[in-house]
Amino acid sequence: SDINIAEVHDCFTIAEIVAMEDLGFSDKGKASELIRKNETAISGKIPINTDGGLKADGHAIGATGVAQVFEVVSQLRGEAGQRQVKDAKIGLTHNVGGVGGTAAVHIFEKE
Repeated sequence: SDINIAEVHDCFTIAEIVAMEDLGFSDKGKASELIRKNETAISGKIPINTDGGLKADGHAIGATGVAQVFEVVSQLRGEAGQRQVKDAKIGLTHNVGGVGGTAAVHIFEKE
Protein backbone atom coordinates (compact mmCIF):
# COMPACT_ATOMS: atom_id res chain seq x y z
CA SER A 1 0.00 0.00 0.00
CA ASP A 2 1.13 3.55 -0.73
CA ILE A 3 -0.75 4.81 2.34
CA ASN A 4 1.42 5.33 5.44
CA ILE A 5 -1.32 6.45 7.86
CA ALA A 6 -5.11 6.10 7.74
CA GLU A 7 -8.01 7.42 9.78
CA VAL A 8 -11.10 5.34 9.07
CA HIS A 9 -14.70 5.66 10.26
CA ASP A 10 -15.03 3.45 13.34
CA CYS A 11 -18.38 4.38 14.88
CA PHE A 12 -18.58 0.69 15.81
CA THR A 13 -15.74 -1.85 15.97
CA ILE A 14 -17.03 -3.71 12.94
CA ALA A 15 -17.12 -0.45 10.94
CA GLU A 16 -13.33 -0.14 11.18
CA ILE A 17 -12.86 -3.74 10.08
CA VAL A 18 -15.23 -3.35 7.12
CA ALA A 19 -13.58 -0.05 6.11
CA MET A 20 -10.11 -1.63 6.20
CA GLU A 21 -11.28 -4.33 3.82
CA ASP A 22 -13.29 -2.02 1.54
CA LEU A 23 -10.35 0.40 1.25
CA GLY A 24 -8.03 -2.46 0.25
CA PHE A 25 -5.84 -2.54 3.36
CA SER A 26 -6.63 -6.25 3.70
CA ASP A 27 -8.42 -9.02 1.86
CA LYS A 28 -12.08 -9.61 2.69
CA GLY A 29 -12.40 -11.41 6.01
CA LYS A 30 -8.76 -10.75 6.98
CA ALA A 31 -8.76 -7.28 8.60
CA SER A 32 -9.13 -8.63 12.13
CA GLU A 33 -5.91 -10.60 11.60
CA LEU A 34 -4.04 -7.33 10.88
CA ILE A 35 -5.36 -5.89 14.13
CA ARG A 36 -4.42 -9.00 16.14
CA LYS A 37 -0.89 -8.90 14.68
CA ASN A 38 -0.56 -5.17 15.60
CA GLU A 39 -0.11 -4.27 11.92
CA THR A 40 -2.48 -1.32 12.45
CA ALA A 41 -0.54 0.03 15.45
CA ILE A 42 1.60 3.16 15.19
CA SER A 43 4.69 1.04 14.46
CA GLY A 44 2.77 -1.42 12.26
CA LYS A 45 2.63 -1.94 8.51
CA ILE A 46 -0.45 0.29 8.06
CA PRO A 47 -1.12 2.48 11.12
CA ILE A 48 -4.88 3.07 11.41
CA ASN A 49 -6.66 5.51 13.74
CA THR A 50 -3.49 6.59 15.50
CA ASP A 51 -5.48 9.09 17.57
CA GLY A 52 -7.73 6.34 18.92
CA GLY A 53 -10.46 6.79 16.32
CA LEU A 54 -13.89 8.38 16.48
CA LYS A 55 -14.98 6.73 19.71
CA ALA A 56 -11.89 7.99 21.53
CA ASP A 57 -12.91 11.53 20.53
CA GLY A 58 -16.52 11.01 21.61
CA HIS A 59 -17.72 10.53 17.99
CA ALA A 60 -18.80 14.15 17.65
CA ILE A 61 -21.18 13.79 14.72
CA GLY A 62 -20.48 16.48 12.15
CA ALA A 63 -16.93 17.07 13.38
CA THR A 64 -15.42 13.62 12.98
CA GLY A 65 -14.06 14.30 9.51
CA VAL A 66 -12.30 17.44 10.70
CA ALA A 67 -10.66 15.48 13.54
CA GLN A 68 -9.50 12.83 11.07
CA VAL A 69 -7.98 15.42 8.73
CA PHE A 70 -6.27 17.11 11.69
CA GLU A 71 -4.67 13.81 12.76
CA VAL A 72 -3.44 12.91 9.27
CA VAL A 73 -2.05 16.40 8.60
CA SER A 74 -0.35 16.38 12.03
CA GLN A 75 1.23 13.04 11.12
CA LEU A 76 2.46 14.27 7.74
CA ARG A 77 3.92 17.41 9.32
CA GLY A 78 5.71 15.34 11.98
CA GLU A 79 3.71 17.06 14.74
CA ALA A 80 1.87 14.07 16.25
CA GLY A 81 4.12 13.66 19.30
CA GLN A 82 3.93 10.22 20.92
CA ARG A 83 1.52 9.09 18.19
CA GLN A 84 3.95 9.96 15.39
CA VAL A 85 4.22 7.45 12.55
CA LYS A 86 7.81 7.31 11.35
CA ASP A 87 8.35 8.71 7.83
CA ALA A 88 4.64 9.26 7.12
CA LYS A 89 4.30 10.75 3.63
CA ILE A 90 0.82 9.74 2.41
CA GLY A 91 -2.29 9.72 4.58
CA LEU A 92 -5.92 8.80 4.04
CA THR A 93 -9.14 9.77 5.80
CA HIS A 94 -12.40 7.87 5.41
CA ASN A 95 -15.64 9.18 6.90
CA VAL A 96 -19.23 7.98 6.61
CA GLY A 97 -22.41 9.99 7.10
CA GLY A 98 -26.02 9.20 7.78
CA VAL A 99 -26.82 5.51 7.71
CA GLY A 100 -23.87 4.75 5.45
CA GLY A 101 -25.23 6.29 2.28
CA THR A 102 -22.57 9.00 2.15
CA ALA A 103 -18.81 8.56 2.35
CA ALA A 104 -15.86 10.88 1.91
CA VAL A 105 -12.27 9.81 1.34
CA HIS A 106 -9.33 12.22 1.25
CA ILE A 107 -5.73 11.42 0.39
CA PHE A 108 -3.01 13.79 1.55
CA GLU A 109 0.64 13.76 0.49
CA LYS A 110 3.60 15.43 2.14
CA GLU A 111 5.68 17.42 -0.33
